[in-house]
Amino acid sequence: MTELAAQKAALRAAMMARRDALPDRDRRSAQICALVQQLPAFLAATAIHCYMPMRSEVDTRPLIAAALAAGKAVAVPVVAGQRRLEHSWIDSLAETEWVRGRFGTLQPRQIRPAQPGAWSLTIVPLLAFDHDLYRLGYGGGFYDALLATAPTIAVGVAFAVQEVAHLPREPHDIRLDLVVCEDGIRGAEQGSARSGSAGR
Repeated sequence: MTELAAQKAALRAAMMARRDALPDRDRRSAQICALVQQLPAFLAATAIHCYMPMRSEVDTRPLIAAALAAGKAVAVPVVAGQRRLEHSWIDSLAETEWVRGRFGTLQPRQIRPAQPGAWSLTIVPLLAFDHDLYRLGYGGGFYDALLATAPTIAVGVAFAVQEVAHLPREPHDIRLDLVVCEDGIRGAEQGSARSGSAGR
């Protein structure tokens, strides 16, 4: 393991513990979802991509429900292989429509393939983010690959305790457009998708 990989692994463990220990995550998640719904990028979107929560992540189900109720198309990620992320459109959050997939993530019982580029807004999970809006994920590289190919506005959702001053970066890393926390929004929203990579 390289020094950078070891540094990231230690940071992931520390940030996971910090997030796990945070009280009132349901209330904080609801505040985050409400703020996302006020974003011009969300209001203008006819289709969005949003993860289904696992472990102590921000619970995005209120946001997904609001998007569906507003008539927006919603795609969710499906882990299809060790380094491969696929995507499926959904119609409902009803329990009977979902099964556990790889890594314990929820995925639709019936896959309706969605292709990157078919949505204009991607809601991104993370373990940590820094002042420059770079994120630390779980290490699978799924979202790095997705954001590198999809012309979409990328909005991270996180609890305020997940913010750090600076994260280690690699050439393939991509900067988020915004990060929405329960206490406010980090970053100035862009009217168009990111201009490109800058090291996430």
